[in-house]
Amino acid sequence: MYTELKQKVYDSMLAHREEICALADAIGAEPELGFKEEKTAKKIADFFAKHNIPYTSGLAITGVKGVLHGKSAKRRIAVLGELDAVPCPNHPLASKETGAAHACGHNVQLAIMAACAVGLQESGILRELDGDVVPFAVPAEEYVEISYRNQLRDQGKLHYFCGKEELIRIGAFDDIDISMMMHASMSGDGKRVIDTGGTSNGFIGKLIRFQGKAAHAAAAPHDGVNALNAAMLAIQAVNALRENFREEDYVRFHPIITKGGDSVNVVPSDVRMESYVRAKTVQAMIETNQKINQAIKYAAMAVGAEAEIQDLPGQLPMINDQKLNAVYEANVKKRLGENAIIHLGHLAGSTDMGDLAHIMPVIHPWFGGGTTGIVHSADFRVTDPEMAYFLSAATMTDTIIDLLADGAAGAENILRDYQPCMTKEAYLGYLASVK
Repeated sequence: MYTELKQKVYDSMLAHREEICALADAIGAEPELGFKEEKTAKKIADFFAKHNIPYTSGLAITGVKGVLHGKSAKRRIAVLGELDAVPCPNHPLASKETGAAHACGHNVQLAIMAACAVGLQESGILRELDGDVVPFAVPAEEYVEISYRNQLRDQGKLHYFCGKEELIRIGAFDDIDISMMMHASMSGDGKRVIDTGGTSNGFIGKLIRFQGKAAHAAAAPHDGVNALNAAMLAIQAVNALRENFREEDYVRFHPIITKGGDSVNVVPSDVRMESYVRAKTVQAMIETNQKINQAIKYAAMAVGAEAEIQDLPGQLPMINDQKLNAVYEANVKKRLGENAIIHLGHLAGSTDMGDLAHIMPVIHPWFGGGTTGIVHSADFRVTDPEMAYFLSAATMTDTIIDLLADGAAGAENILRDYQPCMTKEAYLGYLASVK
């Protein structure tokens, strides 16, 4: 349905091909880590201003929220793009100062969001839609620099460590009914395909401090308490628990030591560790986290040290709304062919799109064939701009038209019987309980 409207939008996207590709390249050339994306946010704000798209900036520090008004505001659909890069110092476009790089393709997401926005705006089809579209550039999906974000929280600059969590808290999604976002995939061996559906892990973040007693490492180690040994033993204690983790829960625990001591000649007395406790369900996250905390504390006690554990809200498991996904898949098949759909299973990684998915209908498809290399690696790059930026964006705008045309009947069908996993209040209560 609405074939003519969809083609008008796609033609408008392609008319801005050079601009969209240049935007993706410019963002890729200046990668920034989460809650620091000042240059990236300005690029998006400038793009919105150029195309007469009203916007609000500075949301959750760096978020930029535009709005495209339909002929009525019956429903409101957000198309998201993520502002932040990921630490990947070996990437050819990595920042020399921070090691950040767009090795996860968030610059591609932003280009898709921008293509959707300019296509809908410049085509003139918004007057045919009974709802608004919100192109929304959101900060800090990657859960990195935990200690830095903890400092921001102590300073009162944010409450939570991921962009969508913070945006939910401040009410930036209160006026949105449905959200969609795309991500680069590794599927398809260069073929133009879309991965749809599926689930992913959530996680609880952790800051761990092992406290011992300093002493001369050679002359009097017996007078000290080695906090590094406590950390190493804690890792082994958690490893001993792994046979008790159920396979269907997809549990992951992968710590890093961020401080191993102060001097080779001094028994380490202050050792720091960061990690996640990941699992497929919220209940499995909570239960596994309790077991891991117990293992860490008793491992420290075994060598006479103490373990101070700070649990932090991480991300919730990702779920895709089935009815919304069905509308999207129908558009993928029309745009890319009957064999273009790959049905995802479960991914052990995480995304804060899962947080949003617990309070409203969400889809998070992954496009294949537009990029190559492993996500989060130095080899990741765009190889097929048409697929990466334009065909991917078209599957989103095609779906938006189906949802908002004809009195927003498609959106009403999605929302009529929708029951969220959590209300916003229950969601914020869960976040507050993790500490």
